[in-house]
Amino acid sequence: MALKYSSITKKVIMALAGLFLISFLIVHLSINLLILKNDNREAFNLAAHFMVTNPLIQTFQWVLFGGFILHILIGILLQIQNWLARPKRYKVEGYSHTSFFSKFMIHTGIVILALLALHLVNFFFKAKFGEIPSVMINGEHYEDMGILVIEKFRSLPFVLIYVFWLIFLGFHLDHAFHSALQSLGLNHSKYTPVAFGLSRVLAILIAGGFILIPVLVYIS
Repeated sequence: MALKYSSITKKVIMALAGLFLISFLIVHLSINLLILKNDNREAFNLAAHFMVTNPLIQTFQWVLFGGFILHILIGILLQIQNWLARPKRYKVEGYSHTSFFSKFMIHTGIVILALLALHLVNFFFKAKFGEIPSVMINGEHYEDMGILVIEKFRSLPFVLIYVFWLIFLGFHLDHAFHSALQSLGLNHSKYTPVAFGLSRVLAILIAGGFILIPVLVYIS
């Protein structure tokens, strides 16, 4: 079905899916940063418990997976179309074509996808189907989801893999946000530089925030 849509329609769908995924990353980061709080993982475990027991959020996670699949599928289709339509490089390229990160979106996307699979195996599927130790918080038993994070990030190879992954995520986000705005028609000579700057700041904050977690857990 996706092949029947025009390139413009695909770009709009991909942009909306991308903005949706960026919003998820911001929420996910805000929760994950709680693991750094010096409270024996209580805030993180309470937030994790809320996420895994709230029916609305559990339903929403399938929407999230759908967004990932849609973003990946359309990204691949658009890249194939670009390769077929532009076998030769432009003689004079505009900024959107010469932007460093824009040239490697499909490559950074592949790296992110590969390591996302590792992330799901180590955290999502273990949380869903594995046995999690319990912890007492305010007189009640909760699953100690935070211990999964702590144990993994005590391993230097695992920390290095995650940092590598998150750097690539930052590269991907650096181009993704302003590209999504342009695909949605929010493109103006006066405001486009602002969008580029905001995209760069967003990429640094999101990737940098996620990188802080494994690094600080490892050295603590």
